[in-house]
Amino acid sequence: MSGKPVGAAFALPDADGKLRKLEDFRGKVVLLYFGYTYCPDVCPLDLANIASTLRMLGAQAADVQPLFITLDPARDTPAVLREYAPAFHPRLVALRGTEETTKRIATSYKVFYEKVPDGRGRYVIDHAAFTFLLDRNGQYVGFFPPGTKPERMAAMVRESL
Repeated sequence: MSGKPVGAAFALPDADGKLRKLEDFRGKVVLLYFGYTYCPDVCPLDLANIASTLRMLGAQAADVQPLFITLDPARDTPAVLREYAPAFHPRLVALRGTEETTKRIATSYKVFYEKVPDGRGRYVIDHAAFTFLLDRNGQYVGFFPPGTKPERMAAMVRESL
C-alpha cells in the first residue's frame, strides 16, 4: 500500500439516512472496514475483532470510532445495516453509498472488490478485507490484515491515541 496516499475524505449516509462525513469523527481514531453483510466468514470475524478491540481498550475506546462501509449497497439496505452493525458493537456506524460513490471511496483506500456469481443465481463479493487505522485527523496510519487478533489491534490503536 505504497505510492499514492491512501484514503480520501468521504460523506455517506448511515443506516438512518444521516449524512456522515469522515471529518465528523475528527479527534477520534477511526477503525474503518469495507465489507458486506452477506459475507459468510471474513467480515463477521473482522468486525467481531474490532468489537473485541474496543472492549480491550476500556475507557480509551471512547476515543475510537469504528466505521463499516458496505461494498454491497444493493442488498445491504438501511434496514439490514440497522440490525447488522449493532450486533457487533453499539458504536459501530454502518455507511451505505451508491455503487459509484462506494467504488470511488474504496478505490481511494486501494480496496479491490467485485461481484462474483456463485453459480446458483446469486453472488458473493470478492474483496480485500483490511481494517484501516486512521489518526485523529482522518489520515491513514496503517491497516490490519484479515483475522488480526484484537490484542494486536488494541496495541496499535493505543499508539495512535
